[in-house]
Amino acid sequence: MRRNKLFFILLIIISLRIISQEQQSSLPIIPFPKECKLFPGNFVLSSSTKIVATSLKVQNEIDWFNDYLKTYYGFTLQVVDKEPKNGNYIQFTIPDWEAGYKENYHLTVSENAITILAEGNSAGNFYALQTLIQLLPIEKGNALLIPCVQIKDSPRFEWRGMHLDVSRHFFPISFIKKYIDILALYKMNTFHWHLTDDQGWRIEIKKYPKLTTVGAWRKGTMVGKYSDHKYDSIPYGGFYTQEQIKEVVTYAAKRHVTIVPEIEMPGHAVAAISSYPYLSCTGKQIDVEKGWGVFEDVFCTKDSTFQFIQNVMDEVIPLFPGKYIHIGGDESPKTRWKVCQQCQKRIKDEHLKDEHELQSYFIKRIEKYVNSKGKQIIGWDEILEGGLAPNAAVMSWQGIEGGIAAAKQKHKAVMTPGSHCYFDHYQAPASDEPLAIGGYTPIEKVYSYEPIPNELNAEEQHYILGAQANLWTEYILNEKHLEYMALPRMAALAEVVWTPKEIKNETAFLTRLQKHFLLLDKLNINYAKALYKVESKVSPSTTTKHIALELNANSSLGEIRFTTDGTTPTAASLLYQSPIELEKDITITSALFKSKELKGKIASRNYSINKATNKPITLKTPPSKSYNYGGGFNLLNGIVAKLPRANNEWLGWGGNDLEAIINLENKEEISQIQIGFLNEELSWIYLPKEIEFLISDDGKTFTSIGKTTVKDNRFAKLQVTKIKTTYVKIIATNFGNIPTGNPGAGEPAWLFCDEIQIQ
Repeated sequence: MRRNKLFFILLIIISLRIISQEQQSSLPIIPFPKECKLFPGNFVLSSSTKIVATSLKVQNEIDWFNDYLKTYYGFTLQVVDKEPKNGNYIQFTIPDWEAGYKENYHLTVSENAITILAEGNSAGNFYALQTLIQLLPIEKGNALLIPCVQIKDSPRFEWRGMHLDVSRHFFPISFIKKYIDILALYKMNTFHWHLTDDQGWRIEIKKYPKLTTVGAWRKGTMVGKYSDHKYDSIPYGGFYTQEQIKEVVTYAAKRHVTIVPEIEMPGHAVAAISSYPYLSCTGKQIDVEKGWGVFEDVFCTKDSTFQFIQNVMDEVIPLFPGKYIHIGGDESPKTRWKVCQQCQKRIKDEHLKDEHELQSYFIKRIEKYVNSKGKQIIGWDEILEGGLAPNAAVMSWQGIEGGIAAAKQKHKAVMTPGSHCYFDHYQAPASDEPLAIGGYTPIEKVYSYEPIPNELNAEEQHYILGAQANLWTEYILNEKHLEYMALPRMAALAEVVWTPKEIKNETAFLTRLQKHFLLLDKLNINYAKALYKVESKVSPSTTTKHIALELNANSSLGEIRFTTDGTTPTAASLLYQSPIELEKDITITSALFKSKELKGKIASRNYSINKATNKPITLKTPPSKSYNYGGGFNLLNGIVAKLPRANNEWLGWGGNDLEAIINLENKEEISQIQIGFLNEELSWIYLPKEIEFLISDDGKTFTSIGKTTVKDNRFAKLQVTKIKTTYVKIIATNFGNIPTGNPGAGEPAWLFCDEIQIQ
């Protein structure tokens, strides 16, 4: 009897869990609420529905909701102060819970009424309405059915952010407002506005008019990939007046979004220096930068520079009512400081150890001034170098280590690692996407992110404010492209920072997201459909000496159809069910289909099978941990990497040479050896100085058969008279330290290579 009782309880627990997942899938709410119950029936919203509100503290939210209904459904709702006798109303009620829960809300939808419980003048009322909007049908109609639900909701993190760089490419006020609307849709509450950089100063400072007459304009712009070093000669620029800034701040505040402005220092300051050359160590006139990267001209540490920055802050701070001012602090070369008499004198006078401590001095001095104005600074994790300023918060972008270090020092931190939160990275195979800076951050990776590092104890975890995604715009040229890069990854991050960790469910999220695509269409928001991508993975066959190709996609989104002759797949093409054996050169073209409808993009890949494919390989020095995808097999897997780069197709060595020995297992006749390399100097990746090819019969004594360099910025190839050998050794010599004037100057270059082919 007891056993039956326990079994019955277990069934109840399992059924509740299943219902929870079903509700998550069926209700198109992103981010998903903390507590949510679905009930039978619907509320009917129409032009006769009334809004019951007895407090002016919700007037802003009511006006916003009516504007939305008018725009997308063609009617507004009358506001009354008493409940209608026949029901059919939306009622706002101020709760009796303790004040301070400004983002919490309760939303109850019954067949008779909708009630919203949240503090007055709070984001809670606004977020309740955002949830309600997501429950509305997409189609316009006279009677809108809203499912009956009971929701109790509050965010997991207080900082839920999105960043936007307007220096590399400028976006008008109209789009900035739209961007804020998208943030608000997903209950994101922080807009990090990157306003100054080497390529343009974007905010009016009345005391320094040249910042916008000179610094806001460049003579041209880099075109294509960084490694091409090509530029147009079209003047480019723009800036926001202080009145426009105020307009945007007010607009954001009505949507409960706080704006954090970023004024870069001491590096990324070329636009300011081009306007006022005395701010640099050299005092020379320079142009606003046309290209991307890191530049040696930074703010000098003399008193006149600090006076300039303080004057700028005197105009910036009153424009932004939020707590934080972002001061950058990242990627600031010390080259100029090392030879500047004034900077060296500053090091001596302040008893500093080196230029890293000088940067800390710089940040601390600015912090003291910002604090005197009632604000706090936040900066990229380089502000940890030389010692963290007393009250500073840190944005951890180079990984999670900066956030860990800050929290352990009892400083606030926002987690924004490039691995999961850089939305300027590719979100699908690079060959199928618009040109981007590099990297690979698909939506599944964003959704998997956990902002609280395992290295922190319970007390230290409280210093993690939340997380933020960054959109740098070197390769994002227009508004539609920006929306495409932001969405739907923003929706995934929104659920990471709002929804309790224990109820997150990726399958349910992806189901809800597909329904959200219809809402984004309705709102005229462009978005990527990389969700429907078909990914490929090769590995050694378990049954033969061939390569096994796996095709992967989320099975809940459809089925994979493919062809082997290069033709476009259809719903009637071969159905992928198990790995495909690759034993000769072949082209596999695949796509995802659901109910015979093509979803997403068609993916095509050539596989080159040669004498080196899937042979044993020994690497003298293993690749760097961050760029070791599959070890040596990745160099002999039949895949010649496409450009632009997708990380998992390359192996990378930081500062080291590549030395590889391929065992052909039998004495083979060869006539050509080819190996591919990457040239991506913006990412510190350089071509090797030289490549040497050697052969051996015993794998111990090698004879050189030739040396060469990379041709066409891509391949090193050696053709030989037909010779027989069992072992082939390839030595690629690292470029060395990065030259002066280039990103990462003075640091060891990276060496990236992909496929080795032997014919």
